[in-house]
Amino acid sequence: MEDRPPEGVTRVRADNPSPYTLDGTNTYVVEGWVVDPGPADDAHLERVFDAARGRVDGIVLTHDHPDHSEGAPSLASRAGVSVERPRGGDEVGPFRAVATPGHSPDHVALAWGSVVFAGDTVLGAGSVFVAPGGGAMAAYLDSLRRLRELDPEVIAPGHGPFVWDPRAKIDEYIEHRLDRERRVLEAIAAGARTRDDLLDAAWDDVPFDEVPVLRVAAGVTLDAHLEKLRDEGRLPGDLQLS
Repeated sequence: MEDRPPEGVTRVRADNPSPYTLDGTNTYVVEGWVVDPGPADDAHLERVFDAARGRVDGIVLTHDHPDHSEGAPSLASRAGVSVERPRGGDEVGPFRAVATPGHSPDHVALAWGSVVFAGDTVLGAGSVFVAPGGGAMAAYLDSLRRLRELDPEVIAPGHGPFVWDPRAKIDEYIEHRLDRERRVLEAIAAGARTRDDLLDAAWDDVPFDEVPVLRVAAGVTLDAHLEKLRDEGRLPGDLQLS
């Protein structure tokens, strides 16, 4: 997989690897602006400041989760700038914000020329964590389609390598979610009625025994799928999910 930055973009990866953050949170420096300063880690923020050549003109967040935003106040204080939390349609510095709710209600992607800084809407590897609440799964699928309509040359993700085949990646993401939904419906049709039964049937490709935390994440994702299906009137009334 090619992992080269587009011209004019500098990536600084935070040292906060985990099953959720992959090899760490990606912070980007573009035209003196910092996208997602990352965790409140002094060493990381120093490297970000160095990447900006000692001058930060602005700070902008794709969303307010701590692994992306926690370091923002410290960096803003040092640079003497404010932290921008744009909404869809806003113009911030050199970026145009595009609403991409799903991973979080406040999530935006940031378009800069042919580059899209996707935060946690698209990752360089693996799938995105989507929790229930406010129709998050339906919103997430709409957000992916909105990103596809932008037709970027490259996606700069919140975690993982640059994505130089954005359309294929987004199509893969959409199909992955719809396939998981099909698996949930097939499990229900086969008689599964409890949350554990649905997880075991619809996520039988995930090594829960090897990485137990993945079962927690899959369970939350299942809840998001069930919320979408319930809103669409596609669930039977005898599920035992409590």
